[in-house]
Amino acid sequence: MIAPIKNPGSNTRGLLAYLYGPGRHDEHHDPHIVAGFAMLAMPDPGRDENATLTQLARYLDEPVRLRDSEPGKKRTDHVWHCPVRAAPEDRYLSDAEWSEIAERIVRAAGIAPKDDDLACRWIAVRHADDHIHILATTVREDGRRPKLHNSGQRVGAECREIEKDYGLRQLGTGDRTAERRPTQAEMHKAKRLGWEQTSREWLQDRIRAAIPHASNAEELLAYLQTDGVEVKILRFPSGDLRGYSVARPGDLKANGQPNYIPGGKIAPDLSLPKLQALLAASKPEEHPTARRNKPATRWQHATNALDTFTTDHDSTGDSGDARAQAHITALGELIEATAQTAPQDLRVELRAAAKTFARAQRSQVRADHTAAAGLRQAARDLVHASSGKDGSTLSVFVAALVWAAILSQRWHTAKGHAQQAEAARRTVQHLQAAYDRAAADQLGFLTQRQPKEQTRNTLASDVRAAIPDHATRILADPNWPALATVLADAEAGGYVPHQLLTEAAAHRELGSARLPAKVLIARIQHTSYNPAPNRTVEAALLRSSGAPTVRPHITNPQPIRTAPQRPGTQPRHR
Repeated sequence: MIAPIKNPGSNTRGLLAYLYGPGRHDEHHDPHIVAGFAMLAMPDPGRDENATLTQLARYLDEPVRLRDSEPGKKRTDHVWHCPVRAAPEDRYLSDAEWSEIAERIVRAAGIAPKDDDLACRWIAVRHADDHIHILATTVREDGRRPKLHNSGQRVGAECREIEKDYGLRQLGTGDRTAERRPTQAEMHKAKRLGWEQTSREWLQDRIRAAIPHASNAEELLAYLQTDGVEVKILRFPSGDLRGYSVARPGDLKANGQPNYIPGGKIAPDLSLPKLQALLAASKPEEHPTARRNKPATRWQHATNALDTFTTDHDSTGDSGDARAQAHITALGELIEATAQTAPQDLRVELRAAAKTFARAQRSQVRADHTAAAGLRQAARDLVHASSGKDGSTLSVFVAALVWAAILSQRWHTAKGHAQQAEAARRTVQHLQAAYDRAAADQLGFLTQRQPKEQTRNTLASDVRAAIPDHATRILADPNWPALATVLADAEAGGYVPHQLLTEAAAHRELGSARLPAKVLIARIQHTSYNPAPNRTVEAALLRSSGAPTVRPHITNPQPIRTAPQRPGTQPRHR
């Protein structure tokens, strides 16, 4: 249930005309009062054919007129308006239930405290099944003004209690970091112009898409202009940036001028100071071109960067939280960059993931953005890299994104960030769908190449020894033949399957994994893309070629591994 308090107004009669009218699209049906101050004395134009809107407005405004007539009293906006709406999936609420809900809302707001006979005059009008409108005039019977400071927070908290008491959909508690919901006027305007998004939503998507392309605020604003966004820049006399506003082409005010919206009113983290703090934490590279011009390895580099992702879930203290928030913010940029550069068949789910995760990027925790410079660099590398064959490295990278989003959800849950945790949970679903699509062909190919039964049985013994708690689920996973192929290939390359399985399971717990064998495949493949020096294999190559072996550059070198033969066993044959 949501109850957004609108900006105060001064025209009681005008608001009543809307509440009792047909609506902008004839959506209002049977408008009538379900609750209010002094119900017996109140005229209801929806139930009494002799009552008029003017009579009702005068009744509600009577304390206001008396106060304004006193010498020295300044006229101020006095109309308080709060729509209260149930979720689409909520059950039907009767007039009596809406009456109780309205009374709880006005008590929480401070409009009409409990047992206060001198409270403000108010009514709750119902003209649809799923919502009511509460209208109050903010002058009490004794001429004083009500205490409405932080009324929005109190009303929000009361809505959470109402949801529990009435068995309605339970929403997360707000923390003032959410973007503004589109207004009815914005939604109607978008529909009239044939737009799928309101201007505010469209602009937010464009700004977030531009962040991975920029290293400072000037570059960001220039990128927005080249992307078709109208940008108005404010500067200090020194020439430094002071602020910015953006407008969607075709979105005009009544005077024909562009409808510019400041970045901070699009989303809290898109104000100029927030963007400057974010981008200033990036560390420029001296020679980035060589790495960016290797398309075959772009997803490998991004996966390497994700290996550093951490939310310090078990840590305490402001510094650990600041690092965790920085990594989560940078993860959002990396998902956005992936959505821009991945193959077309993955972009729908990845774009949905990026849009959803934007809510998980913001909390009241102040981020130490310098702690996530590597992740942010990986995002910029992705959007600047040339395209090339992706192979299985893309699916490995998307699997790493899934795990990072799961960690983000757990951190937000532990910190009590309900809305952010829910956004991260929905992001995981989008990323898992993208991973399933990205890995489908590769898993089919690996399954076709599965090793012989004797080798599979031996590898199954490795699974039982390395991961005993999850061995049954892994071996029952339909992806087990593909995992057996990956393990056999790794062993042929000089790795010990038991050790690979142990390390992969330590990197990500498997209890929450839908398909644990699939998770292990991605992790083990990533290890093989970044092979550790193996003296046994290198010596064999040296003997066979008779020439020195040149090892390629190794990213994140691991401790030296050897492939010792099990005592009393014969070499494996595939």
